[in-house]
Amino acid sequence: MTSRLRVALPSAIGLTAFVLVLFVPAGTLHYWRGWAFLAVFSIVTLLPGPYLRRNDPAALERRTHAGPGAETRTVQKIVITATFVVSAALVVVSVLDYRFGWSRVPVGISVLGDVLVAGGLGLSLFVVVQNRYASANITVEDGQPLVSTGLYGFVRHPMYFGTVIMMVGIPLALGSYWGLLLVIPGVILLVVRIIDEEKMLTAELAGYRDYMQKVRYRLAPLLW
Repeated sequence: MTSRLRVALPSAIGLTAFVLVLFVPAGTLHYWRGWAFLAVFSIVTLLPGPYLRRNDPAALERRTHAGPGAETRTVQKIVITATFVVSAALVVVSVLDYRFGWSRVPVGISVLGDVLVAGGLGLSLFVVVQNRYASANITVEDGQPLVSTGLYGFVRHPMYFGTVIMMVGIPLALGSYWGLLLVIPGVILLVVRIIDEEKMLTAELAGYRDYMQKVRYRLAPLLW
């Protein structure tokens, strides 16, 4: 299987799953918030592809190794599985909220949600451009350097910071306030992932312990 196919196949499967999760609970295809969210998510996800394919195909390849099966640590396998469940629940609850009118979200707030989705997802993907070893699974490769500048100079896990922003944006983009409740378990899972990840990074990535002293915040500036 070519590298381009390895990238395209998961994207196609993910897009199909997104369409089902969005529009089956909605009970209709006449759901502009769902289409707007899908468009924003798809466009931002695809943007780094041509650049990485041309300049750093190895970094693009690392992004294809995702999911519980790609993790080597038991804690991470559990966290990723739970994250998939929570993420799906966040979308489904948000769509059902909109469908049955549990909360009334103004159009402007939904547009703001799409902006947060684009910004958070874009931030997460930019990390891959800055740090070519940033992957979808927890691993340390031979000869992997420590990146401590740019986004990594503000928080130790900028990719996860972008994920939190995106999680907040998704329910708003889909027309829901109740969906925001699912952000709480999503953040808890990220915290568990980070704590376990840093155990490995401290043990296996040269200089990481000193980096922890230099950059104090793990997930969000001034918070944690």
